[in-house]
Amino acid sequence: MLLLNCDLGESFGSWTMGRDEDVMPHIDQANIACGFHGGDPLVMQKTLALAKQHDVMAGAHPAYPDLVGFGRRPMNCSADEIVALVSYQISAIDGMAKTQGVELTYVKPHGALYNDMMAKDSVREPIMHAIASYHGSVRLMLQATPEADKHREEAEAYGIELLFEAFADRCYDDDGKLLPRTKPGAVHTREKMLEQVEQICNKGTVTSVSGHTLDLSPDTLCVHGDNEEGIAAIKEIRSIVRGS
Repeated sequence: MLLLNCDLGESFGSWTMGRDEDVMPHIDQANIACGFHGGDPLVMQKTLALAKQHDVMAGAHPAYPDLVGFGRRPMNCSADEIVALVSYQISAIDGMAKTQGVELTYVKPHGALYNDMMAKDSVREPIMHAIASYHGSVRLMLQATPEADKHREEAEAYGIELLFEAFADRCYDDDGKLLPRTKPGAVHTREKMLEQVEQICNKGTVTSVSGHTLDLSPDTLCVHGDNEEGIAAIKEIRSIVRGS
């Protein structure tokens, strides 16, 4: 069955981001910020406790060290730096998880690090290396695209497992990548989003911006719950997924 994942734990100090308490009961996987783009020790602790309360899988959500830019600005890091910053963040959230009896099961990079991972071998490979060299067994979540077979081969070479994700509310370009937000129609209306969710659930495909059918066959679906409308949408999406 298709899982639902959501980026959570991104508040920082007195600044609040998202509606974590309202979202958590309706998802399967919580991508928890590790302090580099959002999150702090107290927020991480509270988010892990929420995940445990609702029996939601916990995942690390590492980013470039960019609190001011919320991890959305690309950084020209070396391979060694990427291995180190990913390993550091996984270790931080995993250590806090263990103190609460929570198991960390996967890693989903955030923002610009995620985008760079999908676009550049020079970023994806050190991320895979960091996960492969970690002392615990965690999977890597990345975008389901027509290059999935290539990514599987890369992961097998590192001895790690992958989780492929699709996006409920984003329009896809013809090459299987997300249509840039700068282009019209990049973010679906509620009606189109629900239609896309049904298509993913029933056929494992999405329809691109030009009408092409793309086979994604994802394991998990990314949803967002930053406001009341988003939470209502998650409930509808969950109903579709569970009924498929």
